[in-house]
Amino acid sequence: MFEQLITLDKELLLLINGFHNHVLDSIMVFASLKLGWIPLYVFLLYTIIKDYGRKTWLVLIIIGLTIIIADQSSVHLFKNIFQRLRPCHDDALAELLYLVKPCGGKFGFVSSHAANSFSLAVFIILLLKNKHRWIWPVMLLYAVLIIYSRVYLGVHFPSDVIVGAVVGSLIGIGTYYLFKQIYKHI
Repeated sequence: MFEQLITLDKELLLLINGFHNHVLDSIMVFASLKLGWIPLYVFLLYTIIKDYGRKTWLVLIIIGLTIIIADQSSVHLFKNIFQRLRPCHDDALAELLYLVKPCGGKFGFVSSHAANSFSLAVFIILLLKNKHRWIWPVMLLYAVLIIYSRVYLGVHFPSDVIVGAVVGSLIGIGTYYLFKQIYKHI
């Protein structure tokens, strides 16, 4: 059973990575860049300031905490423990992959990009969903585009990003409930 999942993971990786072209290459590299999302982050900051006013500081602290927890968890609770090679470092796969840019770190399970983007997306969705119905599709598209780009670029297996998305989502939920508890008392 486990071997079948590993085989499916590799086949899905090769399928997604095989859909490459120059236009998609540029889009996927851009989607993987943290700085590429600055316009979205600025717009979210504007929305949060508008909605939370003088208490924006608390939202920003919790967002920072959310991303730190997601990022450090993905490395110290997963990558350093499981030590699963990224597909681009796996000798059996490296020659089959189309790589647009250098591979990155040695281990890939779980994807920090996935954990970070989903933790932020879930936190922001829960934070703003009551006032802004547009927030969930925007944030979901943001997070899904990031995780798809990681597989497309050949730097993560699909399971790396799926588990990373689950871990990040749970962290986003947890820090949102922490935020609610603190917000009630200030």
